[in-house]
Amino acid sequence: METKDGCDPLLDLPNHIGGEEVFATGGDWIINNAPSTGEMISRIPRSNQNDVDNAVKCAKEAGPGWASLTKEERAGWLDKIADILEQRIDEIASLESLDTGKPIRIARAVDAERSVANFRFYAKQIRELEDEEFRMKNATNRVLRRPVGVGALITPWNLPLYLLSWKVAPAIGMGNTVVCKPSELTPMTADLMMKVIKDAGLPDGVVNLIHGTGVEAGGPLVSHPDVQFVSFTGGTTTGSIVAKDAATSFKKMSLELGGKNATIILDDCDLDRHMEAIVRASFLNQGQVCLCGSRILVHDSIYESFKQKFVDAVERLQIGDPRNPETDLGSLISPQHLEKVKSYVHLAIEEGGTILTGGGVPSISSEFEGGNWISPTVVDGLSPESRCAMEEIFGPMVTLHPFTTDEEAIQISNGTRYGLAGSIWTNDSTRGEKIAKKMDTGMVWINTWLHRDLRVPFGGVKDSGIGREGGKWSLGFYSEATNICIMDD
Repeated sequence: METKDGCDPLLDLPNHIGGEEVFATGGDWIINNAPSTGEMISRIPRSNQNDVDNAVKCAKEAGPGWASLTKEERAGWLDKIADILEQRIDEIASLESLDTGKPIRIARAVDAERSVANFRFYAKQIRELEDEEFRMKNATNRVLRRPVGVGALITPWNLPLYLLSWKVAPAIGMGNTVVCKPSELTPMTADLMMKVIKDAGLPDGVVNLIHGTGVEAGGPLVSHPDVQFVSFTGGTTTGSIVAKDAATSFKKMSLELGGKNATIILDDCDLDRHMEAIVRASFLNQGQVCLCGSRILVHDSIYESFKQKFVDAVERLQIGDPRNPETDLGSLISPQHLEKVKSYVHLAIEEGGTILTGGGVPSISSEFEGGNWISPTVVDGLSPESRCAMEEIFGPMVTLHPFTTDEEAIQISNGTRYGLAGSIWTNDSTRGEKIAKKMDTGMVWINTWLHRDLRVPFGGVKDSGIGREGGKWSLGFYSEATNICIMDD
């Protein structure tokens, strides 16, 4: 059979339940198309309640044996998985680029390499985790960390393996067993991870994976009575449904949801020095990153200068073949998402905005005519309270807004229902930090963006989510703290 990028044109991907590769009990399939070309690249099982029940049952049965291992033994398994993933890093990057439409360079640096790093990082964190002890006048309190039980890990399509590994590693490292449900739009690297786990020899049932839609597979998984915790990354609307389903049975929840992040450009910003990073913060992965700065707030004294330099830099971005290492931007994830982004371009004009660049289909080769393509779009002249400036678009579209004072920038930044991240660009880091402390958001970068230390908390406020991931915050979520108080003799 003819191959493309190491992948069969039609490849049936199985569920992975209890160490076995199985298909959906109903026998139905979901077609997976390449975003850059529109071509069919695989099929996945359309899983249902029966498949969920089987996966949860296997995870529950594997729980006691896995939880009985020492933390050093579980950390060793994480390192072993990382070793095998690292051997297949080129394959990961190729599959991720094919499945998401993102440039191969981004797929390697972000998705592939960071997925390996996630397993290694949590192996180290778990080895170093110590039980806490608190002395009283006549007693000793010992705080132990115990597994929660069976978990549901639900991940989105924009950073498929990166975010799946970000959840799987700490979850099983703390002694839990899990059922994963990746996005039906990007199943390829999730399947690869399960094959790696099998090759590593991890006990059957510790990590299980089912494919399918959110309604038919995700919903039954979240509400399953034997699932004790849910970690979800995705859109705010879906997150609210997940929260309702999980809350009725008092499951532990971690929800990392949407964002409408502000990029604040102060009047002392060195535009020539920082412009490349500001463009990256706007359009990485075609703007399909929850942390991207889609609202750019610029001090009015440098507004015109910034606007010209920014548009020039955006227009230098290379759009096209995701397999080309020189490509900066690829395609959007699906025809439906492309239509959503295009609808906001039309809305921007209706709301009185001016399209400074982009908004249409880029010039690409005929090979990609069936893909989901749009040029990076910059909009000027909109009110900070316009829909385009308030609603999450999750695509390669940013709006520009002038401000006069730092307080006005803070007010505009805080004026949405979201509060995930933001960035500030200035030659005065003290001034930048003062502004950062007043922003209603979970994360702020100053003179950088997406510069991640895996030890720090990741998450947002307001409609951007519940809880934090990363470092000790993840280890805390994926465990139950038990206090044992022992009276002195």
